[in-house]
Amino acid sequence: MAAAPGVGRLPGELSALFMSVSLGLGHDQAQTALEEALARRGVTVTSHHKDSVDYLHAPERFLTVDLYHFELKYAPWLYRAFYRFTDLDHPVNFISRAFTWIGLGQFQRDLAELKPQVVVSTYWAPAAVAGSARQHGAAPFLNAMIVTDYAAHFHWVRPEADLIMVASDDTRAELLARGLAPEKVVVTGIPISTRFAPLVGADKAALRQRFGLKTDLPLVLVSGGGTGSYRALRPLLDVLSNLGQRVQVLILAGAKSSGVEQLGGATLHHIGFTADFPELLAASDLVVGKAGGLTVAEATALGVPLVIYEPIPGHEEGNAAFIERQGAGIWARKLQDVRPAVRYALAPETHAEMRRNAARVGHPDSAARVAAAILEALERRGDIR
Repeated sequence: MAAAPGVGRLPGELSALFMSVSLGLGHDQAQTALEEALARRGVTVTSHHKDSVDYLHAPERFLTVDLYHFELKYAPWLYRAFYRFTDLDHPVNFISRAFTWIGLGQFQRDLAELKPQVVVSTYWAPAAVAGSARQHGAAPFLNAMIVTDYAAHFHWVRPEADLIMVASDDTRAELLARGLAPEKVVVTGIPISTRFAPLVGADKAALRQRFGLKTDLPLVLVSGGGTGSYRALRPLLDVLSNLGQRVQVLILAGAKSSGVEQLGGATLHHIGFTADFPELLAASDLVVGKAGGLTVAEATALGVPLVIYEPIPGHEEGNAAFIERQGAGIWARKLQDVRPAVRYALAPETHAEMRRNAARVGHPDSAARVAAAILEALERRGDIR
């Protein structure tokens, strides 16, 4: 295993271009966490944020981002088929190669204007274009990529990147098996907010009292994604209301209004967006719902097991498989599987084991590890003086 390195000298200032993609909030959250970690190291970061979708022309946007959203809403089976088809290195798989030049002109103009020391991509496509920009004469920079899922799809196999930071040993092994150089791939964990680390081992009862929650009932946090478009939310709540035991349920994304509702044996707390998410997660016994990379990283950092139902086809299914393989949760493939899975995950003996397994694969200090890996790579290149 290649662990995240330490770093010697630190730069007083660092110019960074952060490349994201508007396909969910996780990519941006990972970048924010990294900026927090760099600031905690005393590094003054001049940050420039770009959405790689803005580099696309209308037809390119239609065939990529717009089609992605359409498929997830109306034909998830079609996106699953696309994901699996493009997870192979074959001549027909033109997507991975096309994204080495799509948006290249605008990227080159931004690089010439901003002159960053490091380009940090939390999606594979801008890392590919950054490599092409360097081949076409862009000023030298560190091309760093953060893999924001636990499965290494073929698109993440980017030899153009100088530094690739991954979620787990499994992710690293997949990338190495696909031909990436071992010295490029570092296990850091997906960067999460620095607010999570101090909450490891926090007093759940005290946190629940702080938020007016009961200390004697299990607390379940529903993972519905940052956009609140989780299609299975209502069926999931119906299942939680009929567990055969009383529970408290936190509904963040997807909450239509705030307040408390009693639904069968479940007390539903409709909260919506809140800045207190880290503390509410730390107070919870179980996460139920989707399996976004950031959600999995945050839950495991705090040792909170997951029951996953209807993850986004493709990458979230890879996250779900990782959690199940590590014994840190259960992937319920069908709605009728959710009830026994939740009951099993909340049972004292099995819950304790799942908590230990979740904590074992979690990285509460992931943002600091990513910051250290980037700074050491810059130092090796001679960009820190």
